Amino acid sequence: MSDEHGFATRAIHAGQEADATTGAVVPPIYQVSTYKQDGIGGFRGGYEYSRSANPTRTALEECIAALEGGSRGFAFASGLAGQDCVVRSLLVPGDHVVVPSDAYGGTYRYFNKVARPGGIDHSIAKIGDVDAVRAAIEPGRTKMVWVETPTNPLLGIADIEAIAEVAHEAGAVLVVDNTFATAYLQNPIALGADIVTHSTTKYSGGHSDVVGGAVVTAPEISVPGYGDAEERIAFHQNSIGGVAGPFDSWLTLRGLRTLAIRMERHCDNAERVVDFLTGHEGVAQVFYPGLDTHHNHDVASRQMKRFGGMVSFRMKKGEDAAVKACAAVQLWTLGESLGGVESLIEHPARMTHASVAGTELEVPADLIRLSVGIEDVDDLIADLQEALDIHG
Repeated sequence: MSDEHGFATRAIHAGQEADATTGAVVPPIYQVSTYKQDGIGGFRGGYEYSRSANPTRTALEECIAALEGGSRGFAFASGLAGQDCVVRSLLVPGDHVVVPSDAYGGTYRYFNKVARPGGIDHSIAKIGDVDAVRAAIEPGRTKMVWVETPTNPLLGIADIEAIAEVAHEAGAVLVVDNTFATAYLQNPIALGADIVTHSTTKYSGGHSDVVGGAVVTAPEISVPGYGDAEERIAFHQNSIGGVAGPFDSWLTLRGLRTLAIRMERHCDNAERVVDFLTGHEGVAQVFYPGLDTHHNHDVASRQMKRFGGMVSFRMKKGEDAAVKACAAVQLWTLGESLGGVESLIEHPARMTHASVAGTELEVPADLIRLSVGIEDVDDLIADLQEALDIHG
C-alpha cells in the first residue's frame, strides 16, 4: 500500500492481499508450526518455523507498520512482551531511561522490577513538561526516553516533536507508547519518534477477545549507532520468542479493519461523557485532552486528530465514593483493560495501578477511569448519572 492511501484503506488492505490459492479476501489463519522446505534451506516465502515468521503474523505486522508510517512492524504476545523486546534489543547494563511520572503501572513495574535489577536504571519525569524531561536526562548514560501520550490514567499529553529533539540531542532514542491514541488519532513517527509500541489488546483488537502487542520502527532512526535497531529487534523477537500466535494475529488484524470507524464513535461518546461529568456536582476534576482547561490541550490539538475515548475524573467525596460509584453502574463493566467496544469503569488505585502505590507514580485514591465504548451514549450517561447522584 502507498502512503498516499487513506488510513481506512490501509487498515483494510495493507498486508492483506487476496489469498493466491483460493481468492479468499481475508488472510487465512496459518495455524501451523513448521513448513516444508524445497531442499535444505529452501524456504517457501521465507517461512521455516512459526516462531521466526508466520504468514498470518506477517499480514498483521505489515498492516500496523503501514498504519504507523513505519518501516517494519513486529507483533508480540502482549504489549509488555513488545516493550521488553525493545529494551533488550537497544539497551545494555549501565544505560539509563527516562520514564513518565504518569505511566501504565505494568510499564513502570517492568522498568523498576525487571530492567533495574538487570542493570538498566531509570529516572521519572513529568512527560508533559519538556524541561522536566531534559532535566531528567543524564548525559552519556540516557539512551532511551519513554513516552506515553495520552498517559495512563491521568491523560497527560507529551509534546512528541519537542521531546524527540531533546532525546536526539542527548543521543537517546524516543519510544512512544501509542496505545491510547492509536495510529488513527496520532502518528508519533511523523513527529520524530524512533519506535512506537502498542498494546494491541486495546483499541487495535477492539473487542476484548485477544491479548497482543506491537512494535513499529521508523524508516530512519535519528540516533547514530541505532541504525540497525530494526534488525536487532527482529533478532530478539525471534530469539526470545514472545510472538503473537496466528489466531491472535488474525483477531487483531480483524480489529484493525474497523479501527477508523470505531475510534470516531469512541471519541464522539467520550466528548458527550466529558460534558456530563464537567457539569456534575459530585465530580471534582475531569481529565481529558479535549478540555480547554487541560494543561497541554494546545499540544494535543496540534498532534492528535481527535482526543480519544479515555476519560478520568476525581470524586469530591473521596476514595469511598469512587469505589461505590464503580460498583453501582449497570451498563459500564467493572474491569481492567480498555479500548473495547464495551464501556469499562475502574478504580486505578486499587486495580490497574495498585502496583505503583507508594511510588512517584501513585495515582489519586479518588480517581475513576473510564474506557468509553461505542454503545448509545445516552444510555451510558444515564447509568453514570444514577451512580454519581447516589454516591457523589
